[in-house]
Amino acid sequence: MSIPALSDLISQGRGDAPADLVLKGGQVLDVVTGDLVAGDVAICGDTVVGIGAGYEGRQVIDVTGKTLVPGFIDTHLHIESSLVTPHEFDRCVGPRGVTTVICDPHEIANVIGVPGIEYFLAAAQETLIDIRVNLSSCVPSSHMETAGAEIGATDLIPLADHPKVIGLAEFMNYPGVIFQDPGCMEKLEAFRGRHIDGHAPQLSGRDLNAYIAAGIRTEHEATTAEEAREKLRKGMRVLIREGSVSKDLHALQPLLTDITSAYMCLCTDDRNPLDIAEHGHLDYMIRELIRLGCPTLAVYRAASLSAAEAFGLKDRGQIAPGKRADIVVLSDLADCRAEMVLAGGVVLEDAAFAVRPVTPPVGRGSVKAPVLDGDDFRTTANREETDVIGILDGKIITEHLKEEIAIEDGDKRPDPARDLVKIAVVERHGKNGNIATGFVKGFGLKRGAIASTVCHDHHNIAVVGIDYDDMALAANRLGQIEGGFVVVDDGKVIAELPLPVAGLMSLSPFEAVHADLVELRAAAKRLGVTLAEPFLQLAFLALPVIPALKITDRGMVDVVKFEIIS
Repeated sequence: MSIPALSDLISQGRGDAPADLVLKGGQVLDVVTGDLVAGDVAICGDTVVGIGAGYEGRQVIDVTGKTLVPGFIDTHLHIESSLVTPHEFDRCVGPRGVTTVICDPHEIANVIGVPGIEYFLAAAQETLIDIRVNLSSCVPSSHMETAGAEIGATDLIPLADHPKVIGLAEFMNYPGVIFQDPGCMEKLEAFRGRHIDGHAPQLSGRDLNAYIAAGIRTEHEATTAEEAREKLRKGMRVLIREGSVSKDLHALQPLLTDITSAYMCLCTDDRNPLDIAEHGHLDYMIRELIRLGCPTLAVYRAASLSAAEAFGLKDRGQIAPGKRADIVVLSDLADCRAEMVLAGGVVLEDAAFAVRPVTPPVGRGSVKAPVLDGDDFRTTANREETDVIGILDGKIITEHLKEEIAIEDGDKRPDPARDLVKIAVVERHGKNGNIATGFVKGFGLKRGAIASTVCHDHHNIAVVGIDYDDMALAANRLGQIEGGFVVVDDGKVIAELPLPVAGLMSLSPFEAVHADLVELRAAAKRLGVTLAEPFLQLAFLALPVIPALKITDRGMVDVVKFEIIS
């Protein structure tokens, strides 16, 4: 929608001319005072020009008996993790009340580099919800993995002043910050004074002081109230995260009060269409926080105004004159079920989505892995003591376990009776063909294999399995379908979801992706998997900046020591 003339804003706000659109007969939740303000909402173009009075409008929508709240702002997410393109994500979450998202496209950037970021910036100018971009700071996330691309400060600086760019995305390499790695310092200097997102799980004390002193302002990796409180005290804005794997809402909920809500926000980070369809997005977080006892005002403030303030978006976050017309219409604040949503004054309905321009996706043909056979998954060793990744369900942090695994014919075999499953990461960008193997505990897998090219953040192939031939079939199938998710049992592919856009996103509507994910979940359970979200859980087992033990194509990684285990 075009920017309205200043004279039109004033005239329509004063009532001297009919407003372009009037939402008539409802009440507005003011997220500053907590008041419920009765009266119409007048909108000129993309801007609210009046509340709390009677207005005439060229178009009138009756919202009698409804409560209007500001549009929800997701303060940190990777749209790629929704497994659909930005345009499908727009159609998926907008009608649920999400009107602004602040994304970090580092998933696609790790596969194809700057062109992936440029694709997101182009798409962000076409979607109905407002997609803002924080430029990916850690591509790759560390020196202990093989990514498809490498992005330095000189690559990011030309994009910094794009109208959709806010600043620098999550700085995951926190050791690189506190020990002043030259590459990290160059990026921090380039964006000094602009917004820089944080990513510092379990960092505290003087190390946390140093990290924040570098100009890092926000944090979404706090997993306990104690950790979040320290970060709040030290000036960080804490983003409560509830994704498909990382579920921190219940742990941080006691900290969200009317006092702290000005400095706390909501985010999903990584949430797929399965969870969105069955539970919701930010609307789910709002319902759950209120159900758990958080003050209603605090929750809606965190979902809107606090988020806008934290990221310098001064034109939104409150239904008030001069603010962007991002509005969610509800019957019940506690239930938070959007009945109508406006983003920038546009009602989010099928007709509006249908006329958007669509930038063609990029990153096709990105899976260039070697063809594998079962022997590639043998784990040669000369000692039985074995480092094992211990999954913590609902968290992306892991345990560093030690298990005795017998050596048979020079190989350590999976042991489903002890839930010791073979895991492998296969380099798929066509750079070196690395294959690393290890063990993981927590899947519950009894037979077969599952594999994925969604493998944070390098997005190589990750595969877990009991049968080596099934593991090879699963990994090879990913090359044939340009990436995605595959479940194999007894030499047959029993479920799959192709993700041909950089091996991360589908070309299908989100409804079709949801249906495929339902089949994949059922297939994984038939193999014995006990995890609620096995595919994204698998993806995070390869992220070497989240404690404590992970695996990349270069081997098992002790994240606490920030080194590959020899």
